[in-house]
Amino acid sequence: MLNLFIGSIGACSLASHIALEEADADYKVTRLDLTKGDQKTADYLKINPKARVPALVTDKGVITENPAILMYIAQTHPKAKLAPLEDAFALAQVNSFNNYLCSTVHPAHAHKMRGYRWTDDPAVIEALKIKVPQNMTDCFVTIQNEFLKGPWVMGENFSIADIYLYTIATWLEGDGADKSKLLRISEHRTRVEQRPAVKKVRATYA
Repeated sequence: MLNLFIGSIGACSLASHIALEEADADYKVTRLDLTKGDQKTADYLKINPKARVPALVTDKGVITENPAILMYIAQTHPKAKLAPLEDAFALAQVNSFNNYLCSTVHPAHAHKMRGYRWTDDPAVIEALKIKVPQNMTDCFVTIQNEFLKGPWVMGENFSIADIYLYTIATWLEGDGADKSKLLRISEHRTRVEQRPAVKKVRATYA
């Protein structure tokens, strides 16, 4: 059985949790209270020395980082059709999109609460927060206008890209993004939230 280490519903680990449910995988979740530092305990550091979530424990070892976990779930549960596994170019597009979310959009969000990752100067930490609303708005305008090909990221087919996009889009209100410019993102978020697997996963965080 797969064991997914997650944080709260606001953590990015929600994406991997939803993917496991969409795939009808045999899994369990282990919740960490990140506010209490559970991710820094000796036991968890043996699983993920990065002290981050998510981490997926498999029979072959541990996988970390959402893009890698999402792709692993898609590839090991092909019947769920969570990625275009038969099309190398389309699969690369999914990977490209998910890596953009991980490498650019997530750090843009992290400047609001985790400026200490970039500086020890309290004044700079406060200054880093200023651009978060604009940067998140700009990122999602780009996604909306350039990468959202239809009702789903890849057009007509729901994929792990939609799961990851949805997860990060739930941060927009807290980041102060201008949602009046992101109507298609809001519509996408609503579509994802209507999926049975998403409803089931979200209910477990209540």
